[in-house]
Amino acid sequence: MAKQQSYDVVSDFIDFLNASPTAFHAVDEAKKRLKSAGFQQLSERELWDLQPGHKYFFTRNHSTVVAFAVGKKYVAGNGFYIIGAHTDSPCLKLKPVSKVVKGGILEVGVQIYGGGLWHTWFDRDLTVAGRVIVREENAGSVSYSHHLVRIEEPIMRIPTLAIHLDRTVSSDGFKFNNETHLIPILATSLKGELNKLSSENGPVENGNQTDGNKAIDKTGTTNTKHHLLLLQLLASKLGCEPDDIYDFELQACDTQPSTVGGAAREFIFSGRLDNLCMSFCSLKALIDATSSESSLEEETGVRMVALFDHEEVGSASAQGAGSPVMLNAVTRVTNTFGTNPNLLEKAAQRSYLVSADMAHALHPNYMEKHEANHQPKLHGGLVIKNNANQRYATNAVTSFYFREIATKHNLPVQDFVVRNDMSCGSTIGPILASGVGIRTVDVGAPQLSMHSIREICAVDDVKYSYEHFKAFYQEFSHLDGKMVVDI
Repeated sequence: MAKQQSYDVVSDFIDFLNASPTAFHAVDEAKKRLKSAGFQQLSERELWDLQPGHKYFFTRNHSTVVAFAVGKKYVAGNGFYIIGAHTDSPCLKLKPVSKVVKGGILEVGVQIYGGGLWHTWFDRDLTVAGRVIVREENAGSVSYSHHLVRIEEPIMRIPTLAIHLDRTVSSDGFKFNNETHLIPILATSLKGELNKLSSENGPVENGNQTDGNKAIDKTGTTNTKHHLLLLQLLASKLGCEPDDIYDFELQACDTQPSTVGGAAREFIFSGRLDNLCMSFCSLKALIDATSSESSLEEETGVRMVALFDHEEVGSASAQGAGSPVMLNAVTRVTNTFGTNPNLLEKAAQRSYLVSADMAHALHPNYMEKHEANHQPKLHGGLVIKNNANQRYATNAVTSFYFREIATKHNLPVQDFVVRNDMSCGSTIGPILASGVGIRTVDVGAPQLSMHSIREICAVDDVKYSYEHFKAFYQEFSHLDGKMVVDI
């Protein structure tokens, strides 16, 4: 039974990954799952009418989502039990003017987003996905809306230089310039021009060519910032005309689907495991921990998940963890149920945040990169991250809570600190801990190839993460009452 449950969780995760090529798509998939589970969508632009025992969510920029369930015994000033993760991953985003032509080749100008292992993007079958701002006209009235788009077919590729033209690559390593070499090719100028002529002249019907001017109205465009061929592909997917595309936020995406692999089928091979793995596990945990009618009967707090955009570039945006989006949610819930101005500070001190971001598993070919006593293993369960310089927000109290839940449910847990001779990364944990004043533990499932276009994690760790997060939601309010630090 346990093995079947593990398979079901992993299969569900694979579906989530394959539906989420961008942060926009990840939030859209989260919305579908939340609505299906009975969560009511709220708007930050409107007043909220909240009730104990009910479940809600809202999105910001369609790339950040916050969902929460109010306990039936909740009163204003009680705590929020939150898991925070992020929806974005390192990628190549299309430039505002992406049209590049060099050497008879149509290329797509991109800018690097985050700290990716960019050499892994060469010689991959790529496509584009993201959101598009579309002009819509109905009965003489013009409006604009954003639509998600994804072209499934491989339409781009970043080719490496042949070894015959780079004789030192084997001895000196693969070296490239991010601006001049990391540019996907879309088509040859010849084929692009033929496609343009075909569009202008129109299709041939019954042996007769249609009116060229009419064809321009249907498939041409006045947009000179991007290749007509790319705009036509987007317009075809969106069911609009190229000239109706007013702007977009698109990124290059790998077309290879996520899958379970390995000789023992123990691994997940995929892009964006950092950090869609933690986003999925926390989201599913909240949904399943609030699924039955009795789930919130004895709950005195608010169970919440917050999935932020822009973690990979510092979180300093209106929808990043550095924004007040999570604090806004906590404030609005607290103020809905009480009017005392001191209740928010009280609630913050009674709350607890699990900052969930993927961790570095021990690499068998680079074992010297890990500190000798802190070597997280695949299949070893969630990793509690520690850093004396507060690159992670974990302390003895916050880690105790998380370990205690693991012990009660017989779940494995691991520890990580970075070597003293290496720099340490960071997460949303210190940002939220310092900004909100909330107790925080930094954790993550172990993985290899972090920030590669294709990463690796273990199927067991997906199951362990989900179960650990679910138990956290179900039990933290009871566990918190057993320890008092500041009295």
